[in-house]
Amino acid sequence: MGKGIIETYKKFLPINSKTPVFSLGEGNTPLVKSRNIVDEIGCKSLLFKLEGCNPTGSFKDRGMVVAVAKAVEKGISSIACASTGNTSASAAAYGAYLGLRTTLIVPKGNVARGKLAQAVAYGAHIAMIDGNFDKALEITRELCKRHPVELVNSLNPNRIEGQKTASFEIVEELGMAPDDLFIPVGNAGNITAYWKGFKEAFESGLSDNLPVMNGYQASGAAPIVDGAIVEEPRTVASAIRIGNPASWELALKARDESNGFIDKVNDDEILSTYRRLASDEGIFCEPASAASLAGLLKRVNSGESFEGKTIVCVITGNGLKDPDIANEIKPVSLNEYPAQIESVEEALSLS
Repeated sequence: MGKGIIETYKKFLPINSKTPVFSLGEGNTPLVKSRNIVDEIGCKSLLFKLEGCNPTGSFKDRGMVVAVAKAVEKGISSIACASTGNTSASAAAYGAYLGLRTTLIVPKGNVARGKLAQAVAYGAHIAMIDGNFDKALEITRELCKRHPVELVNSLNPNRIEGQKTASFEIVEELGMAPDDLFIPVGNAGNITAYWKGFKEAFESGLSDNLPVMNGYQASGAAPIVDGAIVEEPRTVASAIRIGNPASWELALKARDESNGFIDKVNDDEILSTYRRLASDEGIFCEPASAASLAGLLKRVNSGESFEGKTIVCVITGNGLKDPDIANEIKPVSLNEYPAQIESVEEALSLS
């Protein structure tokens, strides 16, 4: 097991002698080169940052370890978050590791089964509300004001601090920042964190360049793109099904400072790319993760050239987070045959 992000990047984090240093193995995730889709993009290099390789299967673990460490530093023994799934799984895991009471407020019917199963297994206290994520966050914030409970949503600045470490890893592996970074946008904390990390890498001399930041929302949950709160966000990509992002203004700042874009892709584009990542690249991600590559493909299909560019697409979560969507993929071959080698050879065209 690696050192974890607190130990590895402590000089870039708000860590002091009273901060507990611990890890579940978060960080140091793979940066995988595309072998097939890269030809369609026409760029110099296309890489996927596989954040689904973090301990609970999503990028949330980077920020959660720092947020929880700082809570313990303050003597707090109870944490809480609102979540569409990944944040709740991460908070529950790190809370369990340190013996903290973890309270989760989740929107009923809007959390993928795999993510809820994680939170249950980690022993979290879960309250399902009859409302969307934004209402869940409103309730959670009020709960933390009334009680000695630490809010560990991305409104907590320590979450952003932890998540920025992914940018350092990309810079260290490439020897530079990519020309373009493509990333899904839901609550908008991650695009904010990556931009913060790239700026700090540049300012500290780790990188000689800064990337263009390209964020993608789902078309049924695109408040930043459409310029208005979405009261009832709808998308198959549950991790980015958010109608009023907490880091809305910071995401716009990241976009503008990097001369980047925040746009939207529809569910058909997300699901098509989700399937292609698995079948063409061997990368099984949750639907929201596919928004990054879906956005890049949308730009290429509209005629934009990325010739000579090094591009990183952030793959935010593992495909097992949302097994119901995975079960909808039609198998290439899945039939029953007699238990004889000859029948199987014939069925698989191997005879």
